[in-house]
Amino acid sequence: MRNVKDLIPSATSGNHVALAERVTAPRAIDQGTASVVNKLFVELQSIFPAWKQAWPTTEALDAAKKSWIKGFMAAGINSLEQIRFGIQQCRKSGGDFAPSVGRFIRWCEPSPEMMGLPDAAKAYREACRIAHPAADRTGVHAAIYHAACETGFYELSSLPEERSRKLFERNYAITVRMVMTGQPLREIPLALPETVTVCTPEVGLAAIAALRAKVKA
Repeated sequence: MRNVKDLIPSATSGNHVALAERVTAPRAIDQGTASVVNKLFVELQSIFPAWKQAWPTTEALDAAKKSWIKGFMAAGINSLEQIRFGIQQCRKSGGDFAPSVGRFIRWCEPSPEMMGLPDAAKAYREACRIAHPAADRTGVHAAIYHAACETGFYELSSLPEERSRKLFERNYAITVRMVMTGQPLREIPLALPETVTVCTPEVGLAAIAALRAKVKA
């Protein structure tokens, strides 16, 4: 998975300030990361006509960019796909005022339905069903199976619903982000065949005897 700093070229002069030069930033922030935020703020300024209410001066704008970078790092917003999704939600919001960093981060995290996945309530019910050792897991969505494994089948079947639901929903939210960014999920084990051939010493000896009989014949 490529980081956002690898996906957008460096910003240039003008309002596209280089945060590494204009702002005292944490060591983890490099020019590439700063350029991503510069580009993002250009999008925000074009989407929200009243953006100056939040950032009336260049100094305020620079300080906001520094704050947003810290917010992204804390929330695990580290892919261009997440930021693009957040920008899409900005355009859909229909507001005039720029969002806070917290709201934008929430917009960067799509709901399961937006990704074509079952909603959290349905996913939890299905996870509880397949938690039983004898449950048929054929046709279970890979995202549900992955989140169920991360939660633990024992926990799903033995903990009180309030606790197991909270654990599962956390893991399901992480799984949704994994799907969005193209990360691999756990594979669902193949079901056992309806009939299983058991090989015992007696069966093996009988097969050898049958082969010998054919050779003599």
